[in-house]
Amino acid sequence: MSYIMLLLGIIFEVFGTTCMKLSEGFARTIPSILIFVFYAISFTFVTFALKKIDVSVAYAIWAGFGTALITIIGIFWFKEPMNLLKMVSLLVVVIGIMGLHISDKIY
Repeated sequence: MSYIMLLLGIIFEVFGTTCMKLSEGFARTIPSILIFVFYAISFTFVTFALKKIDVSVAYAIWAGFGTALITIIGIFWFKEPMNLLKMVSLLVVVIGIMGLHISDKIY
């Protein structure tokens, strides 16, 4: 259940970050308000996840998967450029997250 809470925290963090882009520097009202709403929901879910997951592991997974998802959204939705270095870097982030998740199970 804790990892589901963490996943929901990641999803709402991605929504909030996407709204940052859509707000055009707080020029658009609805996306600007949604930034704070989505981040509040995200932090709530992550806080619940921290009851069972070590903070070092949870934060790394939250930040890493959030970064990976935002990169993918940036490429496909906002038409940001994709190159080999960006692809390899994204893969390294995902491998690092998997390593942290595995290390949490070793204990």
